[in-house]
Amino acid sequence: MLALVDVLALTVAVAVSGRPSPAAVGYAAGVLAVLAASGMHRLRISLRLYEQAGRILTAIALPLPLALPWLHGDVAWHLALWSALLVLGLRSLTYAMLRAARRRGLLVEPALIVGTGEMGVLVARLLGEHPELGLAPLGFLDTCAPLTEELPLPLLGAAAELPEMIARFNVWRVIFCFPVDRDRDLVPALRACRGLKADIYLVPRLQDLGAAVPRAYLDEIWGIPLIPLRRRPKAGLVLKRVADLVAAAVLLCLFGPVLLVLAAVIRLRTGRSAIFRQWRVTGRERVVKVLKLRTLQDHGDPDTSWTVSTAAYTPLGRWLRSSHLDELPQLVNVLRGDMSLVGPRPERPYFAQQFTSEIPGYQDRSRMRAGITGWAQANGLHGDTSMRDRVRFDNQYIEYWSPWLDVVILIRTLVGAVVGTRGGRQ
Repeated sequence: MLALVDVLALTVAVAVSGRPSPAAVGYAAGVLAVLAASGMHRLRISLRLYEQAGRILTAIALPLPLALPWLHGDVAWHLALWSALLVLGLRSLTYAMLRAARRRGLLVEPALIVGTGEMGVLVARLLGEHPELGLAPLGFLDTCAPLTEELPLPLLGAAAELPEMIARFNVWRVIFCFPVDRDRDLVPALRACRGLKADIYLVPRLQDLGAAVPRAYLDEIWGIPLIPLRRRPKAGLVLKRVADLVAAAVLLCLFGPVLLVLAAVIRLRTGRSAIFRQWRVTGRERVVKVLKLRTLQDHGDPDTSWTVSTAAYTPLGRWLRSSHLDELPQLVNVLRGDMSLVGPRPERPYFAQQFTSEIPGYQDRSRMRAGITGWAQANGLHGDTSMRDRVRFDNQYIEYWSPWLDVVILIRTLVGAVVGTRGGRQ
């Protein structure tokens, strides 16, 4: 809905600011892209324009320098001014109409409250007292009901059943208010909801204290702050795959001659194939042959050996490992779709099975395609380092992934390859 409102506002702005031109249309498209990327097309529970005005004005200003070379100065500033006035004006009108419709019982969204404690009961009461928020709670989810207070809504099931309940009752919003279950036990259920249409909000446990989160990113239920969970970035992952294909093709063209020379030297010195192939787990139930340059004189049992003695490396192999150049053939894996440039490092099936049973959260790494480098490696966690630390960094990367984070990881990996060293793990 808000996307259509913004399209209408920017279309009118282009029309009234002067003679329409491809540059003006491009500017309007840039504003829409910034608004979408910053989450400004998500319909909030609490409809207050002043909390979003700063981000809207920033989105209108950011594309302007790119449009200035193709627009006359007066036209450009008129376009930006009309865009600001119309986007803010139409959004203000839309919010007023939505609040009025909600008070009359129109455009009301079905919701669930997870947690039957004091906070959950308070949220249910406030939603009933403030119909302008537009939520109609259907009931509670929790492992058990409180013993001392009667619930104002029915208890529909356990918190772990959240994905099934969302689908069964066609829920649009979920308010998470401290259920009985441990947070760690509820993470899988919350992750399973990301492919569904429902927006999920967390009530901060210390909601009386201000968090260092921009207010524009928060939502609210009559004075109770809500932190929205990130949705699954489908469009972003498509962009990530396109970037992988382009970058891998360019890098192979640039480093192809170097790779051929290294492969020839390895072949001459060892008398064996320069490419070492090994089965690795690169995603959920996905096992592929990952390519590397051969660095060891004798690989022994590479599928079940965790560490490798430095004496097993050839002199060239030690340099290849420390410089990360032995990973260059994995660019072919990226082109095939087996891997990504950035992601959790692929593991051998023997150890993947072992770590899955021993380390909490290890299997969660497989939610994203494995990478040549990753957030753990960018923080020095490679070789014979703590697997628990690596799991924590890998899962953090998946939760907070962005194109910019990939760029940061690639730069840090490049710097580390130039100035750092590498452990002796295969």
